[in-house]
Amino acid sequence: MNNPGTPTFDQLRIFLTIVDTGSFAAAGRKLNRAVSVISYGIANLEAQLGVLLFEREGTRKPQLTVAGRALLAEARSIAHGMDGLRAKVKGLLDGLEAEVNLAVDVMLPAERLGKVLRAFAKEFPTVQLRLHAEALGAIVAMVLDRGAVIGISGPLSAGVEGIESMSAGLVPMVPVAAPDHPLGRMEAIAPGAGRDYTQLVLTDRSRFTEGRDFSVASPKTWRLADLGAKHALLREGIGWGNMPLPMIEADLVAGTLVRLAMPDHPGGTYRFSGIWRRDTPPGPAASWLIEQFVALGADDREAAGMSDV
Repeated sequence: MNNPGTPTFDQLRIFLTIVDTGSFAAAGRKLNRAVSVISYGIANLEAQLGVLLFEREGTRKPQLTVAGRALLAEARSIAHGMDGLRAKVKGLLDGLEAEVNLAVDVMLPAERLGKVLRAFAKEFPTVQLRLHAEALGAIVAMVLDRGAVIGISGPLSAGVEGIESMSAGLVPMVPVAAPDHPLGRMEAIAPGAGRDYTQLVLTDRSRFTEGRDFSVASPKTWRLADLGAKHALLREGIGWGNMPLPMIEADLVAGTLVRLAMPDHPGGTYRFSGIWRRDTPPGPAASWLIEQFVALGADDREAAGMSDV
């Protein structure tokens, strides 16, 4: 029976860096080591495990063997776990944060944000807060770029490498227009009617939304980076568009906006997540913030007939 040895974390890091960079030389540059040291580390790792990880003959770039491909996911899991362990220890050593940078999706109901931040000020009076209200992919970009340590993001955070997340509720998005807008005056809106009128669309300049549209039904669009401006233009009758229901409920009651019963564009469910970098887990105050948003979001209920946006 062959019993493999126990590789070191450094050997696994060398292995993963070669896979990610595509060569021994590139891995050496990234890790600031000589190529001979990289080769020696992989040779020792292969000796410990008793298998070849890379095909080195007849190819300019090292290719994973069958065994190498089989072990790759396990190696990544160990590396992620080690990153999490080191970051957690750093948080314990550092103690309570002096400052928390929080990025919040503009779709998050203002009442919920105010409730959490009011409680935060009482719970952590010595911790300064920097709040960033952003749209769409900008929240994920801020967290990845370390502009914010935590974020309350919409659905664009799902599946982003290096990001950990917890579900933090949802908000219904509904199509609306001013009552004197042509769509607002229609008793029955035919399928495709929205394409004939200007749609007001929220956008941002992050790399996560470049070249992508979300819930756009009309070829005639005005792009806005500010949700408040979109709200104001909708009330002026300039176009139609989707809005978070809590933000325009008072308008629906007052009649300054009307909800559009569009058979092909009924709106959708916009889901929130509390997010942070995997290698930089939140400290005590930031963790408390995420827990509050998660707890309040647990009471959110999906509207019937709506799919995710």
